[in-house]
Amino acid sequence: MAEGSGSGGGASGRGPPCPGAASAFRRWEQLRRRAATPWARGLLAAAAGLGLLYAVLRVPVRLRDGLAAVTVFLSTLTPKFYFALTVTSSFISGLIFVFEWWHFRKYGTSFIEQVSVSHLRPLIGGAEGSPPAPAAFSAGENESSRQNMPECKVWRNPLNLFRGAEYSRYMWVTGKEPLTYYDMNLSAQDHQTFFTCDTDALRPSDTVMQKAWRERNPQARIKAAYQALELNNDCATAYVLLAEEEATTIVDAEKYFKQALKAGEMIYKKSQNCHSQSPQHEAQLRRDTNVLVYVKRRLAMCARKLGRIREAVKMMRDLMKEFPLLSMLNIHENLLEALLELQAYADVQAVLAKYDDISLPKSAAICYTAALLKARAVSERFSPETASRRGLSTAEINAVEAIHRAVEFNPHVPKYLLEMKSLVLPPEHILKRGDSEAVAYAFFHLQHWKRIEGALNLLHCTWEGTFRMIPYPLEKGHLFYPYPSCTETADRELLPTFHEVSVYPQKELPFFIHFTAGLCSFSAMLALLTHQFPELMVIFAKAHLLSVTLSCFPGFWKLRNKVNRQLPVPASQTSPSSAAAAVASECSQCSGLQLKGLRPGALGLFFHPSSSLWDTLRTCCCPAPASADWCDWRVFSMIV
Repeated sequence: MAEGSGSGGGASGRGPPCPGAASAFRRWEQLRRRAATPWARGLLAAAAGLGLLYAVLRVPVRLRDGLAAVTVFLSTLTPKFYFALTVTSSFISGLIFVFEWWHFRKYGTSFIEQVSVSHLRPLIGGAEGSPPAPAAFSAGENESSRQNMPECKVWRNPLNLFRGAEYSRYMWVTGKEPLTYYDMNLSAQDHQTFFTCDTDALRPSDTVMQKAWRERNPQARIKAAYQALELNNDCATAYVLLAEEEATTIVDAEKYFKQALKAGEMIYKKSQNCHSQSPQHEAQLRRDTNVLVYVKRRLAMCARKLGRIREAVKMMRDLMKEFPLLSMLNIHENLLEALLELQAYADVQAVLAKYDDISLPKSAAICYTAALLKARAVSERFSPETASRRGLSTAEINAVEAIHRAVEFNPHVPKYLLEMKSLVLPPEHILKRGDSEAVAYAFFHLQHWKRIEGALNLLHCTWEGTFRMIPYPLEKGHLFYPYPSCTETADRELLPTFHEVSVYPQKELPFFIHFTAGLCSFSAMLALLTHQFPELMVIFAKAHLLSVTLSCFPGFWKLRNKVNRQLPVPASQTSPSSAAAAVASECSQCSGLQLKGLRPGALGLFFHPSSSLWDTLRTCCCPAPASADWCDWRVFSMIV
């Protein structure tokens, strides 16, 4: 019973079959079976072949019809049309050329090429056809690729300026934003890493500051810092934020940092006493250490900017002795700059002896400071003329090699030191071997190169010789790794938009810039010729259209060969009238011309032998003894 009812229910749910639908389905099955027979397939193939043959035979006829109609239409156009056509073409191609040049200067790529690669290639199927990259490599391959292809890592600028006292004042005076959003976003991430930890939720003031570092609006961050101070008057990170962003002078920033130092030292001592109790306390100790080191370093930089250089040097030395493991902060670069300001070159050499090691990461400050010290020994007596006559001494060779080494590490710096490019405020983050690092170095060290007499002259005479040693910098280096190819993109993100980013090696102009420039020049030349010689240019344009149109006819080449056989014969041996009659009879027999109804008399639509321009061409193309008929056919043959 259950089964019977279930089956009945299922049948009633589907409904009875429709008789009309069943008959249509049977007819479709019969038609499909008949189409599967061999004779039906042959009939379909024959029909498809006839259709293809008709299309193949019909297309040329339609093409000739279209060409003939276009030729007759263009033959009635005036010189003003051709002048407007060439001017418009030149204007449009010029706009494309200007846009391509601007896009290449701003982004380093061709816009047309970029669009074709990113949008047209997937449509054509180039992206799908390319083999996929392997997902993972072995450990050995990964290590070797990491050594051969150094990453473009962004570093914190050890000499970065104060936002409120320096960057904001620059923006108030010039109206230009000196920092990019990408650079400020990296700084926000650094602040969250340095000044926050997992135990901030236990202290209300640190919870407020944790939110403050994530704020994008400067006024919101300053407001949050004051809220944290209301909750805890000894919140060191709140004083750090106020010193960086609210203080409008270095003196005000130093006051805030002194308050932050007092609070930071007290918190640091408490963290030292209980750091071994739990992992959370260890994380808090690391955070308090970062805050203390940051505050002491910024206090030393304030002293340096306020002219208390010896005090700044002492603070930096003490900081490096107290926290020797924090060499990643590159405090020695601050020390080098302060010692150069004091002209304590022996102390500078001692610092370089410690940090200019093959096992330590290099920087423009280390390489160019080493070159400056070696150049100082010979630059005062260096002369290019004298050196070319007697050769370079050992000290001069060492100085030149040091300059070559520094230029190979960062080839952008000499342009700023030699004042070939204008400087901007350095960003808060730099890219090693990039333009951002060059800006940061030259902004602080240009005065030290100028102070040593002859140093810039020696640099000017020798820095370009580095590029002869590394003809293929992206493939192989001389003293360092090959120059990374990703510096341009990262520098454009770090440096402001109004700064022209230095690119090395220089990129060749894309093909489309050359193409649009040539098209614009050619169109402009045609427009000028059409304006100066309208009738002559119209005749040449019509002659070109005539040759294109008549080349589609079967009898055209036979007609042209006949004309070429008749024309070279002198008038004294062969009558021009007979040559013209032969050509006219050949035209009357030309099936191609008769097919389209183009009789020989129709050529008068294109050329008028009675016009003054035709007489000018006939005088220029024919010798004096030649008859008029012979010259007419010669001019016609030369134009066609």
